[in-house]
Amino acid sequence: MASSDLRRARLARLALFVLVAAAVVLLDQLSKAAARAELVPGEPVTLIPGVIDLSLIYNTGAAFSLGEGAGPLFVFIAAVICGAGLWVAWRRPDVPMPLLLTVACVAGGGVGNAIDRVALGAVTDFFKTTFMDFAIFNVADIFVTCGVPIALVLWWRWDVEHERAAAAGE
Repeated sequence: MASSDLRRARLARLALFVLVAAAVVLLDQLSKAAARAELVPGEPVTLIPGVIDLSLIYNTGAAFSLGEGAGPLFVFIAAVICGAGLWVAWRRPDVPMPLLLTVACVAGGGVGNAIDRVALGAVTDFFKTTFMDFAIFNVADIFVTCGVPIALVLWWRWDVEHERAAAAGE
């Protein structure tokens, strides 16, 4: 591949990574702004009866309120994930696009929650399941919680294929 073609491919992958992560951040931040504008802490609103309510809380911990008060650490972790994703998008054209886009979703979720931590000192959570006792969560949490295991499976599949190709001498 010619140097200019490689550069264009890298820029395209980088741009796609940034666009997907930015879309996740935008969706997350808009939903949180709506929750803060429309909901009152301690006064849940039924969204789907028997399934999910909207219930505004401010979480200073991480998932499931773990890591209470460790906000700066979570901001740092989000920055590392973003940096690693950007590096992979630029330097590793062999990484499959589904894996790269899944990492972009995880990075976007991390940035969405990091914005809250820096701007508000806590993360805005508002989805509360009513059919089971579960943590109250937000859009960013959905992308991170679903994205991490999907990324791990995609990475594992890619790594196995990569090893098979290397063993076959390709």
